[in-house]
Amino acid sequence: MSLATDFIVIGSGVAGLRAAIALAEKGARVSVLTKDKTSESNTEYAQGGVAVVLAEDDNAELHEEDTLVAGAGLCDVSAVETLVREGTRYVKQLIDWGTEFDREGGKLIFTQEAAHSRRRILHAHGDSTGAEFVRSLIARAGAEPLINLTPFATTEKLIVSNGRCVGVRFLDPILRAPREIVGRAVIACTGGAGQLYLHTTNPGVATGDGMSMAYLAGAKIADIEFVQFHPTALSLENAPRFLLSEAMRGEGGILRNRYGERFMPGYDERAELAPRDIVARSIILEMRKTGTRTVFLDMTALDGKFLRHRFPKIFETCLAYGLDITKDPLPVSPASHYFMGGIRTDLDGRSSLPGLYAAGEVTCTGVHGANRLASNSLLEGLVFGARAGEAAFADSSGIDASAFEIAAEPPSPPDTTIVAVRKRVKRIMWERVGILRERGSLGRAIEEFDQMLASDLGSRSRNFVTLAKLVAVAALWREESRGGHFRTDFPDRRDEFLVHSIQQLGESISTEPVDTEMGASAL
Repeated sequence: MSLATDFIVIGSGVAGLRAAIALAEKGARVSVLTKDKTSESNTEYAQGGVAVVLAEDDNAELHEEDTLVAGAGLCDVSAVETLVREGTRYVKQLIDWGTEFDREGGKLIFTQEAAHSRRRILHAHGDSTGAEFVRSLIARAGAEPLINLTPFATTEKLIVSNGRCVGVRFLDPILRAPREIVGRAVIACTGGAGQLYLHTTNPGVATGDGMSMAYLAGAKIADIEFVQFHPTALSLENAPRFLLSEAMRGEGGILRNRYGERFMPGYDERAELAPRDIVARSIILEMRKTGTRTVFLDMTALDGKFLRHRFPKIFETCLAYGLDITKDPLPVSPASHYFMGGIRTDLDGRSSLPGLYAAGEVTCTGVHGANRLASNSLLEGLVFGARAGEAAFADSSGIDASAFEIAAEPPSPPDTTIVAVRKRVKRIMWERVGILRERGSLGRAIEEFDQMLASDLGSRSRNFVTLAKLVAVAALWREESRGGHFRTDFPDRRDEFLVHSIQQLGESISTEPVDTEMGASAL
């Protein structure tokens, strides 16, 4: 017998928690399912901060323009305007809820990051902004008795009945067996898919399940070829690919090659403050030129006391691996970091599948275009998480979840292949669908994914391979270079590809126009 609630939220990052709060405030029962502990999400690992228009010398038009420039022509303008103009209100609300942003003399401290024209980035506890978001949102959600947080509940698939998403199948953490839960709507806030790649800054939970489950249920997936690789992840043997924040370069950090030479001015006039995709590609090219696996991020010209205060978590982590950021150049190389594409939604989180809503990195609202502007991701989760929760409630007022009839499914066999499958996929993605792409390697990747999908895979393995193939197919189709997608055989932008790529189960890849005016893009 399936469980029943009013709404199901998958994921407990900023988008999921904000959506759950919006629903509970309207008197709805909300079940929040998350595959690890409640605080484990991409949000918790966000160091850079949150971009928001609150400084006296800033305005919405400037923030919108910076976002559009970074997005390389693929941003939907209405989504960008919604993000920026509503973001200020929601960040102020977070402050009212007890979020502790860094201050000096009682005033908020604003910092600058690459591709921002103003100092508009708020931080919390130096480089632990995401963790502070999660802390304050969990505290706020905990004050709502209608929100039921269920950790260690891995979602396997979406349940569709008569063309509507009515629930999810998940692994019950207590029974250690599959269970179904139904509701008036499902809101997917499952985050990104950095774990598709061999090298990533993302936590282990970022496996892209929400995107692949939505695709297999019939929802549209958009712009999935656009993957942002963070330029500066700590690159040491036997150490995790720990992210060294964009803000380190924003504060004056210099990138040097093995010979101690500064190289970024030779690739772009903005040097270390160029957009992430340019910096990441420049590092790859410099490593090839010098025959090395790393370059170095040099912070030693900055005041040591300032660095320890500004980047406390980074300082302590590096110190644990024998590196003092105030004295030692830090070995770095790029790693997968953020997905601009995902479940195609409108500005209220509605997907093309009735009953399925989504918010945060799992989506493609068009707000990031081909390349996300630094520190817009936490803002996106906050704004569109709230909007998705409110829309799901408004759209389903007459629906009775207890009336849904769910067909019983036999228990899934244990996914014994998952470790081996993921290991193989991660290497294929890094080597053939990575920072530099070309037709031959993309084609070979797709062939390998097809062979894997033709075998007997468990549900989580199938989700993983399915999403990897979606990325490779879209990357092969887009015969140009734009933002986070770079083709060595098509190095220039091409006007005919100034469209969103769309993939839907059982159909060939299609396109949608970019929204250049106010008003949501059509689904």
